[in-house]
Amino acid sequence: MGSRSRTAQTAEHMLPGMPDGVEKKPPKATDDDSWRARTLDEAIARTYELLDQAIVRFSTGEATTVITKGARVGQIVNYGPRVLEGIWGLYSGGRDSVNTAHLLRKYMKDRALFRHFFRGIIHVNTGTAIAETTQHVREAVPAWGMQLTELTPRVNYLDLVLGNVRATTGPNIGRSVWLGFPGPGTLPHSVMYTRLKDQPLQAFRRQMVGSEGTRRKVMYVGGMRWDESDKRFRNAEEVDVDGGIVWVSPVVHWTNAHMREYRARYRCEKTHKHQPHRMCGDEALPVNPVTENLHMSGDCACGVYAKAEEKDERRFFYPEHGAEIDRWEKTVRDAEIPACVWARPHRKASVRRRPAHRPRT
Repeated sequence: MGSRSRTAQTAEHMLPGMPDGVEKKPPKATDDDSWRARTLDEAIARTYELLDQAIVRFSTGEATTVITKGARVGQIVNYGPRVLEGIWGLYSGGRDSVNTAHLLRKYMKDRALFRHFFRGIIHVNTGTAIAETTQHVREAVPAWGMQLTELTPRVNYLDLVLGNVRATTGPNIGRSVWLGFPGPGTLPHSVMYTRLKDQPLQAFRRQMVGSEGTRRKVMYVGGMRWDESDKRFRNAEEVDVDGGIVWVSPVVHWTNAHMREYRARYRCEKTHKHQPHRMCGDEALPVNPVTENLHMSGDCACGVYAKAEEKDERRFFYPEHGAEIDRWEKTVRDAEIPACVWARPHRKASVRRRPAHRPRT
């Protein structure tokens, strides 16, 4: 049994105030202490420390690089003073996302020195979300008193499934980037994530920093955690620099028990008529009803990681969303694409890239 399973089993028995932590040091932990057991208050303090360090690192000093190839190898190039164009929290409406955005808001209230960097919240609307999740985001963020920026992809999910989205660069130029519904076992998550979520964030980055990504940065604050899954345990980093983007995961060290304790601390449980999204007071933690019903944010329905029973669960709680999936399936069936059932594991032969169109001779 791996460390991830051990954590999932014991976290249910954690009591408020007890220290908790992942069992082993994650491969991408940046120091010897970030992953160790700590109480919730200690975890919050570590979050503040991570954000402090990241903001100072990318808003002060000079941006330099060392040439690694050619006649000038080893020379240092100075691009000038570093500029942090802004900090945005990424908000999907899921439980970890809610906690992280709530904590980021508290941090900015406590850190007057860094407050001017904070520009608000970004929500990437994939076009596949359960409508109630989109409504939650659009209502909860302004109710918090924060600016909401909603981004949308250039392409839509159904066009991806129908094979209408074609590569414009690389060896597969002119070919469909995907064909058919993705499902467990087909491993096209990078395709769906890149087209539906990452490209809008990259476009926003270009809008903010242009071609000066070496010197100027945007900072995206998300809720990735080592305790989420084996994949996150292997890949999540506290700070990850990607060109003009600085990805910061300030709760990367938080366990599932920490997240539950934080929700219990700030969620309104009074016996009264709650405000929308249970935002009863300035410190109250919002509640997305979709996460209460489905235990997921509901912001993406690409189906890559869907469970066998997930379509029925979605349909039970959100009939309109279930009907939308039915319409997708009919469209794909009518196009005579073999992988025409949403979120069903498919044989590799039935989920393939469509060849580039060649004129008849």
